Amino acid sequence: MANLATALLHALKAHGAREIFGIPGDFVLPFYKVIEQSGILPHYELSHEPAVGFAADAAARFHGGIGVAVVTYGAGAFNVVNAVAGAYAERSPVVVIAGAPGARERQSGLLLHHQAATIDTQLAVFREITCDQAVLTDASTAPAQIARVLRSARERALPVYIEIPRDMVEADCVDVPVLPRATVDREALAECAHEVLARIAAAERPVIVVDIEIRRYGIEDKVAQLARRLGIPVVTTFMGRGLMADAPDVVAGTYLGAAGAAEITRLVEEADTVLLLGVILSDTNFALSERKLDPRRTMLAIDRAVRVGHHVYPGIPLDDLVEALVASAPAAPRALSVKRPQVVYPRGLKADNTAVAPSDIACAINDLFDRHGPMPMTADMGDCLFTAMEIENTALAAPGYYAGMGFGVPAGIGVAAATGTRPMILVGDGAFQMTGWELGNCRRYGLDPIVVLFNNCSWEMLRVFQPESKFNDLSDWNFAAIAPSLGGHGKRVTTRRQLRDALEAAVKRRGMFSLVEVMLKRGETSHTLHRFVTGFKAARERMAKAS
Repeated sequence: MANLATALLHALKAHGAREIFGIPGDFVLPFYKVIEQSGILPHYELSHEPAVGFAADAAARFHGGIGVAVVTYGAGAFNVVNAVAGAYAERSPVVVIAGAPGARERQSGLLLHHQAATIDTQLAVFREITCDQAVLTDASTAPAQIARVLRSARERALPVYIEIPRDMVEADCVDVPVLPRATVDREALAECAHEVLARIAAAERPVIVVDIEIRRYGIEDKVAQLARRLGIPVVTTFMGRGLMADAPDVVAGTYLGAAGAAEITRLVEEADTVLLLGVILSDTNFALSERKLDPRRTMLAIDRAVRVGHHVYPGIPLDDLVEALVASAPAAPRALSVKRPQVVYPRGLKADNTAVAPSDIACAINDLFDRHGPMPMTADMGDCLFTAMEIENTALAAPGYYAGMGFGVPAGIGVAAATGTRPMILVGDGAFQMTGWELGNCRRYGLDPIVVLFNNCSWEMLRVFQPESKFNDLSDWNFAAIAPSLGGHGKRVTTRRQLRDALEAAVKRRGMFSLVEVMLKRGETSHTLHRFVTGFKAARERMAKAS
């Protein structure tokens, strides 16, 4: 019989965890000791809890399992709340494991350090941003609780919360079972698939729009197969950018409404039938739509439910739906009346002494990927993410809906740790001030990401909406000069030629992170962000007139 901590670690691994990100603290020290000594899962210590959450989130997004964030009680757990809220909003299965006071401490009558209002305030907070919770105060019931919570994380692709009091770590505990999937009504599934396919068959201009849930359930290949069987083009949402990068024959581009390519906007908004797979109906995905999606011509599958027009099929998981659609789809593709558009991404940067503009960065990265092959990418919020829309579709993790800052660098570390690949990180100077210092942990774990830092000494994403405010101005911290003290290499560039040469040198440099700090002019943005702001303001004016 194992102890509770070991049983929990084996259960995490059995449910798809590949690594642990965390920060030790007094209430979680006993559990952390077992993590280190058991070697059941590799663990990566970062410097601040928000980064722990971001890294675990990105790891889950890339390898399709569950991410694990381990923090201490109170001060540690509350620090990770924002990252977990982002994971909840963007449907990423992060397992938060928090240490907690033991039974004797809880009964002491004293207020405990790290305690907020009550002992259970922390649990109450996490109930709002996780889909299932367990407090492991009884070793006899703990296996069933852990099994239930981990199944919830996998089936719903949402964060969960497990609290382990420090006096329970060594308690004797039996193994945690892996529960079978919740049953699906096969007749309802068949009826749903039949109705979806019937609508597509009757359509003249159908399109499939995909978002992050298809990655969460590991069905990108299945969706590509479905699109080929039906002869229907696929479009990603803004926050689904990077999906199905291995299926360029079916992915037409990314839908950004008024901010995107006109041919992609027409493909979606002029479609007579839209199949939305795992799509979050958020403002970042659809606020710039020039024509509102008509529920009568849309079919939406998300969060274990399918809506076909005004019909709703509850309890239908996305992966089961796609499997049923592939099985029942016609063998020969239909002939489409709409030609699938091909978006052309900028290439062929003129490497001269012209000052770098944000869209030049996209062009330079496209050229780099053509020479050396694509790299997985993470991006923070800001113009760096909008610039990523101008880079050839490749695997990407970014906070496209929740839009929290500080994600990019720790997410890149999470991707590198989880996949063993070398990521490219796009980050602005404002976000880098928050979490960029986590790069100092790369040397410890042998990670060597390439970081492209957009430095305009500005909160540029805010400036585009409120240019008159002086609080948008930031100081020049000369990040490239700081990189060597963190164990990496830094290069500041101002021209296109310098940018090209710095990226080329970074690809060839191994064994340390490379930071390419690109100095940009205040007020200058990528082409995509410019279109987004223009479209957003126009949409806001239309809403004001309508009201």
